[in-house]
Amino acid sequence: MLFRRPFDLFDEMFSDPFFTAPFETAGRSSLMKTDIQEKDGSYVIDMELPGYSKEDIQAELKDGYLTISANHTENKDEKDNQGKYLRRERFQGTCKRTFYVGEDIRQEDIKAAFQNGVLRLAVPKQAPQVPEKEQPKLIEIQ
Repeated sequence: MLFRRPFDLFDEMFSDPFFTAPFETAGRSSLMKTDIQEKDGSYVIDMELPGYSKEDIQAELKDGYLTISANHTENKDEKDNQGKYLRRERFQGTCKRTFYVGEDIRQEDIKAAFQNGVLRLAVPKQAPQVPEKEQPKLIEIQ
């Protein structure tokens, strides 16, 4: 018989799909898959949010960080003819992603659209700031 450490059972518990795939319930798996591409002087972020509506999603810009969060509550009640429940399912989920976009980006510079479960954000590329070369200043010698 193999001797097991007392915490092996505890460690194994967290490899259970309940903990490793929290969004697989209610048909939701791999939320917020994100593709980022460089296009026409900006970065285009496509984020998949299946099952969410436009009203469930918030995009916030603070201190150079763009945070996208989505909160969704779903309640499916099915009853038979006598009003008894055959099935009751509820889902409530929140997900959030944060990207650093730079402190020079302003909220009004970012364009966002949500269509067919995909949130598309266009974030302008920051113009590289080239420090101006300081002209040598001659010291007058007397």
